[in-house]
Amino acid sequence: MSHHDKNMTLTLHVWRQKGPKDPGKFEVYEAKDVSPDQSFLEMLDDVNEELIKQGKDPIAFDHDCREGICGMCSQVINGIPHGGMDRTTVCQLHMRMFKNGDAIYIEPWRARAFPIIKDLVVDRGALDTIIQAGGYTSAHTGGVADGNALLIPKDDADYAMDAAECIGCGACVAGCPNGSAMLFTSAKVSQLAVLPQGKAEATRRVKAMTETLQECGFGNCTNHYECQAACPKGINVKFIATLNREYLKSLCK
Repeated sequence: MSHHDKNMTLTLHVWRQKGPKDPGKFEVYEAKDVSPDQSFLEMLDDVNEELIKQGKDPIAFDHDCREGICGMCSQVINGIPHGGMDRTTVCQLHMRMFKNGDAIYIEPWRARAFPIIKDLVVDRGALDTIIQAGGYTSAHTGGVADGNALLIPKDDADYAMDAAECIGCGACVAGCPNGSAMLFTSAKVSQLAVLPQGKAEATRRVKAMTETLQECGFGNCTNHYECQAACPKGINVKFIATLNREYLKSLCK
């Protein structure tokens, strides 16, 4: 049996929307001759080439590194952000996860704070607004500091690194029934909160980021844990507890 015999035909139900003010709807496309070795985005590239050949508007979707690093390839596939494979972004989701004849539903992130730009592309600028609210850290940026000048316990360093794994893709928001950005914000607060360099501005940072989170139109966290399940980097909900503690501490100062 040649490799070609294993290629698939799939039915795609893709959300098409011209802009934020336009009504959107699902359009049906056939993806033919799909190799199990292709990534999900390569499959969409092929579908788009066919659409362009037919003089039709290609499906707009976000992508950049295609290496599972940036998370820009944000799509909800069959109801699950990034497609539901453990710790995998859409660009690293391979077509071998599907079988011949499958129907696949492809939607954008759906959250009040993420307006749709076009089709599967949303404006995730609200996440940048939260980061900007956090501001700077008073870390000395002169010559390279001696690695041992500031002693940091291994547990703290590991905790900060685990939080810093967040790539800011917004899957947590898309997975949350309330459209909450608590996991994202908690990761950004936690990666600095436990380190000495982050402590100087800790009070101001957590207040500003939490207030901005609310102003941006994100919902509240009600502990569904869908955020952790949807996260391509496996960011843990324990950081939300850290955010809450840091915020309460900031109110006492």
